[in-house]
Amino acid sequence: MEDAIRLTYQISPDDFTRAGEASSDVKKKLKQMGVSPEAVRKVSIAMYEGEINMVIHAKGGEIRVEITPKRILMVLDDVGPGIPDVELAMKDGYSTAPDEVRSLGFGAGMGLPNMKKYTDRMEIETKLGVGTKITMVVDI
Repeated sequence: MEDAIRLTYQISPDDFTRAGEASSDVKKKLKQMGVSPEAVRKVSIAMYEGEINMVIHAKGGEIRVEITPKRILMVLDDVGPGIPDVELAMKDGYSTAPDEVRSLGFGAGMGLPNMKKYTDRMEIETKLGVGTKITMVVDI
């Protein structure tokens, strides 16, 4: 089995002051490891978008990251309301963010589309009233 670095981050709901800390930490670690700038960029954008979604829409959750010589796996597991219509949520500009969140500059409806755009593979498992698990992979 190949060596893997595993990182875990707890995401707090409604904490916009700390939103982005997990993705920034992963970005820093990937740079230190000499991962290509393109892969670092893709991971940073996808993970940041997911992290912000967890802060806005979910009641917090956990992000697990596994870094191997071949890929970066990100699993975002939240305890939010679930996504009623994944296909609709994947459309550019579609947002269910409340006005107070939009007034902070978040909730433009590009989170899930950007997560898909900047990863090589993305899978969404969601259950209403239980939560959502998003698995993303960036190959290196």
